[in-house]
Amino acid sequence: MPILKNAKKALRRDQRRTTVNLKVRNRMKLAVKAARDSKDASKLPAAYQAIDRAQKKNLLHKNKAARMKSQLAKLSAPTPKQPVKPKAKKTTKKVAKAKSNLAKKASK
Repeated sequence: MPILKNAKKALRRDQRRTTVNLKVRNRMKLAVKAARDSKDASKLPAAYQAIDRAQKKNLLHKNKAARMKSQLAKLSAPTPKQPVKPKAKKTTKKVAKAKSNLAKKASK
């Protein structure tokens, strides 16, 4: 336990800050979990708001907050309906010429 007067005051301050920080952190975790579970974009604004609040109070690093918001956006993004077709391979002049020579020899 602190003995000095300023140490006692610092302990009281730290306890107040701890309770506030826990509330903010728990609110953020619940909002992020709800957004992950819902799979649609309806819960995203609440999650973004909670993440931004936690970042503003220095409970999260700004890059971590950005990464979390990005991951949530990816989860709720609509999936493409048509599959992506692979690109056709480009043939070079040498390959095209060799194929035509083979076709000529085969026809003789």
